[in-house]
Amino acid sequence: MFIEQPPEFVRKLYPTALWRMNPDERAVYLTFDDGPIPEVTPWVLELLDKHAVKATFFMVGDNIRKHPDIFRLVQEGGHRIGNHTYNHIRGFEHWSGDYLDNADKANEMMKTNLFRPPHGHMRWAQYFVLKRTYTIVMWDVVTRDYSNKLRGPQVLANVMRYARNGSIITFHDSRKSWDTGNLQYALPRALDFLKEEGYEFKLL
Repeated sequence: MFIEQPPEFVRKLYPTALWRMNPDERAVYLTFDDGPIPEVTPWVLELLDKHAVKATFFMVGDNIRKHPDIFRLVQEGGHRIGNHTYNHIRGFEHWSGDYLDNADKANEMMKTNLFRPPHGHMRWAQYFVLKRTYTIVMWDVVTRDYSNKLRGPQVLANVMRYARNGSIITFHDSRKSWDTGNLQYALPRALDFLKEEGYEFKLL
């Protein structure tokens, strides 16, 4: 549970970040990290379109550079874009200036006010600067679709167990989630489950 639904003391590390939206509203907020990837993102977009669901895609700048056509597909589909740095770097492993420069480089392409730190961590100095420019979006449920230690039914079970009113739910339109088969199994079934449970899908 520590990973799938972060406890309160973890959320307090970044107190102004969005971890969960209105707990009194029967709604969830889908997000996808690490794209755009041509083998994965169009499939996600087609599935979301089929369900009339909009989501927020936290993108890696270098992937946009490589695949600008997929980036445009996401935009044209009415989804939101968030900054996930240019090179998907870990905040704890980089000096703050280098990390912030990497985020700025990504945002030259994205022009967004949303930021999600790769791996979910930032140095406090990075956080305090970033929150002046961005709404920092974390998550209430991470599906762990990227894990090669889990299979699709287990990823789906994470959604079914932990989703609740206001949950920001994180999937990944990445090769890791795709190559395991976890995304293809869990995402369509999660959409069906959440609809059956009466959740509205809202956009951040």
